[in-house]
Amino acid sequence: MFIDSHCHLDRLDLASFDNNLDKVVQAAHDAQVTQMLCVSVTLADFPTMAEKTANYDNVLLTCGAHPLNQEDKTDYQQLLELAQHPRVIAIGETGLDYFYAPETKEIQLDSFEKHIKAAIHLNKPLIIHTRDAQQDTLNMLRQHQAGKVGGILHCFTETWEMAQQAIEMGFYISFSGIVTFKNASALREVARRVPDERILIETDAPYLAPVPYRGQQNQPAYVVEVAKHLASIRGQSVEEIAKISRENFQRLFALS
Repeated sequence: MFIDSHCHLDRLDLASFDNNLDKVVQAAHDAQVTQMLCVSVTLADFPTMAEKTANYDNVLLTCGAHPLNQEDKTDYQQLLELAQHPRVIAIGETGLDYFYAPETKEIQLDSFEKHIKAAIHLNKPLIIHTRDAQQDTLNMLRQHQAGKVGGILHCFTETWEMAQQAIEMGFYISFSGIVTFKNASALREVARRVPDERILIETDAPYLAPVPYRGQQNQPAYVVEVAKHLASIRGQSVEEIAKISRENFQRLFALS
């Protein structure tokens, strides 16, 4: 019923799950979360992430290096090679984060360009992280023709104007547990305005657990809470949010 379009299963602290990822996946199944996209944040850790999730047919993968993990320049050939993995359906997460690391701007821009180039070469959508870098993010997407493959602006926290421009380029807007936070009224207004055919839901687990689990470790099962809040914001049923976000995910990644 539900799809968690962005999580980091390899980053979970499994202590509360008897050190067994099976229990995380089962909890998601029990919550009617039928599919999860496990997102790569470093190329070095990608093989381990792929191995940890190898037993789960309902866990798909991305390949990429997060903009905050840019001590060295991204190796383009390594990215291309790793992204050939049969369960990789997207490139990223990539993008720009000037909130935490403005001093690495040039390295981030270089990495972002390589990810867009790889995505177009492999014909795979992009998973975009953007924070305090609206104009540069949009400029990079336009300049390097990222609209050819499209993708997701994940864990969206920016303005409606940015969302609108990204949508015009063929991107989807994904909302996380942040939309449930008390201080997120401006984001809820953005969530209200995104067209049905461009909205997705995610957890970003193990980070950003939604209300009523805020402060705890997040997990894919909690994407249901994001759906509930979006349903309330948008005047739709939870079932409608589940259906439209699932169909959007399947359309973006050409899944049956």
